[in-house]
Amino acid sequence: MKYFGTDGFRGEAGKVLTTDHAYKIGRFLGYYFGKEHRGKIVIGKDTRRSSYMFEYALVAGITASGSDAYLLHVTTTPSVAYVVRTEDFDCGVMISASHNPYYDNGIKIMDGNGHKMMGSLEEDIENYIDGKIPELPFVTGEDVGVAIDYAIGRNRYIGFLISLATRSYKGKRIGLDCANGSTFNIAKNVFDALGAKTYVIGADPNGLNINNNVGSTHINALVDLVKEKDLDCGFAFDGDADRCIAVDNTGKVIDGDYIIYICGKYLKKNGKLDGNHVVCTIMANLGCFKALERAGIEYDVTTVGDKYVNEDMVEKGYVLGGEQSGHIIFSKHATTGDGILTAIMLMEVIMEEKSSLHDLASGMQKYPQLLKNVRVSDLDAVMNDEQVLAAKDEITSELGDEGRILLRKSGTEPVIRVMVEAGSDELCAKYVDQMVKVIRAEFPE
Repeated sequence: MKYFGTDGFRGEAGKVLTTDHAYKIGRFLGYYFGKEHRGKIVIGKDTRRSSYMFEYALVAGITASGSDAYLLHVTTTPSVAYVVRTEDFDCGVMISASHNPYYDNGIKIMDGNGHKMMGSLEEDIENYIDGKIPELPFVTGEDVGVAIDYAIGRNRYIGFLISLATRSYKGKRIGLDCANGSTFNIAKNVFDALGAKTYVIGADPNGLNINNNVGSTHINALVDLVKEKDLDCGFAFDGDADRCIAVDNTGKVIDGDYIIYICGKYLKKNGKLDGNHVVCTIMANLGCFKALERAGIEYDVTTVGDKYVNEDMVEKGYVLGGEQSGHIIFSKHATTGDGILTAIMLMEVIMEEKSSLHDLASGMQKYPQLLKNVRVSDLDAVMNDEQVLAAKDEITSELGDEGRILLRKSGTEPVIRVMVEAGSDELCAKYVDQMVKVIRAEFPE
C-alpha cells in the first residue's frame, strides 16, 4: 500500500504525514463507522509535540462526518486497544511513531476488537486521501459529532493492569524507563500500587525528547540505573509502550527472546501454554529456539512484525508470542504487544518461582549474532540471484546445526539485511563478510 505499512501510516511529521492526511483519515473513519449509527471512535496519543496537531485534525475530520471522538489524551497503544475492545467502540486510533525519533509520527488504526485494522479499509482510506473516492458529505446541525474527554478509559486500563498481579511486589526494587513517552504517567502508578519501590527515568517528556537516549531502544540508561541503585530488575518501554525490554540485577539485558522463553516455560509448567506452542519471528536468536526445544516447547516462526505474530496466534489459538525487540503478546489479556503488561507477567514468574530474573534466564544462552545492511537498487533481484543463493546454501551447510544465515529484504529502505548467528563473533564476521562480498560482486554499488 502507498501510505499504510504493517504498523500504520508513519513518517516525518508535517512532511510525509501531514495534518491534511490526519483530517482525511478522520473524515473517512467518521463516515464509514457512522453509516448505520452514530460512530464512536477513541483516540490516544504519545508525547510527541506533533501528536497534538494530528489529534485535533483527526477530531475535526471525525466530527465533520457525524461520528463522536473520545479522547484518552497521552496514553499507550495497548490502552487504546483495551478500551476499544472492552467499551463498545467502533474503532481506535493511536497517534505515535513508536520507537522513532520525535520528529516522526504515525497513525495506527484498530478495529472494534482491538486488532490492527483490516487492510481493505486502510486501502479505502488511501484512495480517499488520493481523491479516488468522491468527496464525502458534511453533516450539519445536530448531526455534527462531538469530542469527549475520556481520560476515564485510561484509568480503567490502569486498574486492569493492577488486577493482573496475583501477589504484592513489596520488598522489590524495580527500575522503570518510560522513554519520555506514553508510560510517563502510568507505569510508576501501576508498580507503586503493587507495592514495589520504584526508581524511574525517562519520565519528563517535553515533546522533543521521546526515545532520546532512553527507552527500550537505548537500554544502557536502564542498565546504569539498575547497577547504580542495586535494583532487583528493571523494565524499559518504548515511546508508545507496546514494547518491553528487561534488565536483571547484574545488568544483563533480557530481550524479547528471553521473555518468551521465561514466560513460555512458566506457562507450560502450570498447564497454561495452549497448544504447547509459542510464536517467534525469523529474527529470534538461535539460542532461543534451542532453549525452547530443551524445555519441550514447540514454536511457530513468522516473518518480522508483531502483526504477523498476532495473526498466527489468533488463527491457532496460541497464548504467547512476540519479537526480540520486546513486542510480546499475551493473548489471554491483550490483542497487542503491551510493555507494562509484559513487565507484570515477568514479575509474576519472579514472584511465583521465588527466583531472580537472572536465574530464570540462565537456561537460555544466546548465540553471537552479526547483522549488516547492504544497500542495493533491486531487492528482489538479489533475493533470487543464483550466485547469492548458492553462497547462502554453502554457508548454511558449513554452519550446520550450530549457526544460521538469514537474508531479508528491508520493508522500510532499499537494503538487504545479512544476519549470521554462529558459535563465535569471529565466525559471524567471517560468514557475513563472505555473503556481502558475493552480493557486491553480483550487484555493484
